[in-house]
Amino acid sequence: MQLSAIVEAFLIASQNPLSPEEIARLVRARVAEAEDVKIRETDEGKESPALPEWLLALAATSSEAVIAAIAELNLTYQDGRRAFTLIERPTGWKLYTRTEYGEFVRQLFPGRKPERMSGPAMETLAIIAYRQPITKAAIEAVRGVSCDGMIQKLLDRDLIRIGGRAELPGRPLLYETTDLFFEHFGIRSIDDLPNATELRKVKLPEAKEAPTPTSDSEQQLALGPIGIPPAAAGDESSSES
Repeated sequence: MQLSAIVEAFLIASQNPLSPEEIARLVRARVAEAEDVKIRETDEGKESPALPEWLLALAATSSEAVIAAIAELNLTYQDGRRAFTLIERPTGWKLYTRTEYGEFVRQLFPGRKPERMSGPAMETLAIIAYRQPITKAAIEAVRGVSCDGMIQKLLDRDLIRIGGRAELPGRPLLYETTDLFFEHFGIRSIDDLPNATELRKVKLPEAKEAPTPTSDSEQQLALGPIGIPPAAAGDESSSES
């Protein structure tokens, strides 16, 4: 039995993404379980066949071996023109339908139509994504407009969450992105965002120096270099298999 097939079985059976470390631990746990059963049966005077060599070899399974097995699986899927692939997310790997089959799979969910975010919402989300954790005052200092409505919309869509409170007067809330954000835009971490290293170093306007915020309906300012590419703004993320 090959490690790649075992890894595939884990990822098909699991409803949640699995990290290479977790998969390797599960493989080793199965070997240890089989060895414990063998020892117990021997102590009880029972005769049982020796454990197969391929199973004993899995006792040393590492996360690196799991990653290699995943790469082997994806190559097999690609060569076989399968409709699915393994994709890494912040919390681990999971099996997904390829994007080219998304329009077909969407027929399973007729009530869920793609919903695009407005420009102001995308701008607010971009600021949070690049500079998280960040306060509402800091967001408004960059945009120059009140962001209460945009922040609430992003919270409602579970793209951002409250990550705690800042060590500032009044202990304002801090906002950060969620796992769904990474899932939606198909990235593993903030470092995967375009120009993440450079943009996270850009000095932002001080909140106390910001002009009196107006509403988004009264004023919308472009972000310039801080933003998510238009290609990422759609809802064409991979569908789960």
